[in-house]
Amino acid sequence: MALAGQATEHNYCGVNCGIMDQFASVFGQEGKLMRLDCRSREFEYFPFHPKGYKLVLLDSKVKHELASSAYNERRKSCENVVEALQKKFPEKKFGTLRDADWAELDAVKADVSAEDYKRAHYVLGEKDRVLAVCNALTKDDYETVGQKMYETHEGLSKEYEVSCEELDYLNELAKANGVTGSRIMGGGFGGCTINLVKDELYEQFIADAKVKYAAKYNREPAVYNVVISDGSRKIC
Repeated sequence: MALAGQATEHNYCGVNCGIMDQFASVFGQEGKLMRLDCRSREFEYFPFHPKGYKLVLLDSKVKHELASSAYNERRKSCENVVEALQKKFPEKKFGTLRDADWAELDAVKADVSAEDYKRAHYVLGEKDRVLAVCNALTKDDYETVGQKMYETHEGLSKEYEVSCEELDYLNELAKANGVTGSRIMGGGFGGCTINLVKDELYEQFIADAKVKYAAKYNREPAVYNVVISDGSRKIC
């Protein structure tokens, strides 16, 4: 089912996407987050029960548009760096950027465009952040989880460049209100931020975000409380 969903994106929507969204929709479990190896499709669940926190989406009301060439362009940037890595280190097999380390990436910096290097730098950083968050989840360390969420947003905004002014503003409002973590949710270019908010800060954060966002962009963000549930299943 997940593979069929991915094929639909590739063949009918024109987006050369991965399998993460479709996989999560099928294999999601209530109260758990998933670490997925998109190459082997091996996956592992991690506990997610942040007592004293709320998880909430703020919808920027900016139309989320992946079917433009932007997603495919970023994927091509990563592929360009993989080609440069393979030329520089022919003795090693580079299937994707995940096979590179920081030293190898720096070794090909002069061989790729500044834009391609920046995209690849984000990917390697995100790989490290995923592992750090998984480790933090096993310890109920949601402060680290939140810190990594902010780091991911910064990378998506400044290095991968898939954010937009409105999403960056919502992220800044989260920081200003002491929100534990905030980042783009999904592919960017509009859409939502996901926010990990301490219970005692929740009401003030939402009120502040609505008022200030509306004053700046003439519309309020929509608010959706997140409930992590089981994936697709037969219900009757």
